[in-house]
Amino acid sequence: MSLLQPELVIITGLSGSGKGTVLKCLEDLGYYAVDNLPIPLISKLAELTRDSPNIRKAAIVVDIREGASLKEFPKLYKGIREKVRTTLLFLEADDATILRRFSETRRPHPLAASGSVASNIQAEKKQLASIRKLADHIINSSKFNVHELRDLIQEKFGGKGVESKMRIYVNSFGYRHGVPTDSDLVFDVRFLPNPNYIPAFKQLTGRHPSVARYISTFPQTTEFLEKITDLLIYLLPHYMREGKSYLTISFGCTGGHHRSVFLADQIRKRLTKSGYKVTSNHRDITRPV
Repeated sequence: MSLLQPELVIITGLSGSGKGTVLKCLEDLGYYAVDNLPIPLISKLAELTRDSPNIRKAAIVVDIREGASLKEFPKLYKGIREKVRTTLLFLEADDATILRRFSETRRPHPLAASGSVASNIQAEKKQLASIRKLADHIINSSKFNVHELRDLIQEKFGGKGVESKMRIYVNSFGYRHGVPTDSDLVFDVRFLPNPNYIPAFKQLTGRHPSVARYISTFPQTTEFLEKITDLLIYLLPHYMREGKSYLTISFGCTGGHHRSVFLADQIRKRLTKSGYKVTSNHRDITRPV
């Protein structure tokens, strides 16, 4: 008999959030994969995963396609966890991202019998709210392309060391355009002098050497960078030990062109130098000043 501890991964979440990609990735990692397994059969698969020498790792997708029987899942899930080690992954994405994905693929939403895609997304969120509360991991796939999502799953379930199991996303944004909804940590850098008021800098960004030098001249900039770096270096190992798969750190200034861009890039460089996998994104850098 295999020495592998029996394991069941249940994938659920919003339509268009990448559940199929995750299931395929787990299948490639050796999981017995089943899409849209009927609710009454999940307990049977859990028992097979526990008892069968041939199925030691299984992954299934359970989602809105189950219809009315989906209401039975929370109670059923409690019993499943008593039978086999189980992980519940809940995938979601921002409304705009899901709308774009459905538009690009031209596939109908599973609830398409009534209403628009936008209204179906809201209805689906309500129906899945009780299941979302049970999730061990909630993954917002808005920031990932297909390859990045696969990498995240491979790192989490592929047996690598804890150091590789966390991805860090450093964002810059402008408060006038709203705080990014997927932010885990948000730092307001509007306390620094604003280069936007200097005519020569107005049409430039925080990535321009002249703007970067200007922001760097203020002692509070250096002090802020040192303190935030120390804080993050302290926090990140604790997040990893708690099983967090990715962390989104956002820096905001007024318009998202100068201060937040510079500081986000500086933090990315510092965390990368410390050995972390870091990706940066400047959400509002191309918006009109």
